[in-house]
Amino acid sequence: MAPERILNTRELNPFEKLVLGLLSEGKTNSAIARQTSHNEKVIENTVSRTARALNIKSDPDTNMRVLLALAFRRHYGDAAIEHLSVTCAHLEEDEAGRELCDGKIIDVIRANLS
Repeated sequence: MAPERILNTRELNPFEKLVLGLLSEGKTNSAIARQTSHNEKVIENTVSRTARALNIKSDPDTNMRVLLALAFRRHYGDAAIEHLSVTCAHLEEDEAGRELCDGKIIDVIRANLS
């Protein structure tokens, strides 16, 4: 059984959020570097620094990038799903007809990511 992972609570800076958002979309470090006009080493260092900040460690049985994407999406929402053209499996509507994703109003999630 895998050990339980406890995330630290340090707030990410805007660049870390941007990098992890792109990582969560499945982008490589090279693609993130091109999109953000930085070099790959800056992106690699940002990913590593953010992993340390969130107490995420890689080991032979664990993919750090997957855990980072999951942690980011858990904290900041599932905006990456929108880029996949896949309908959210738990999408529903509330009594006012607003779209809900995992019980949260979609427009609120999008506003918080902006």
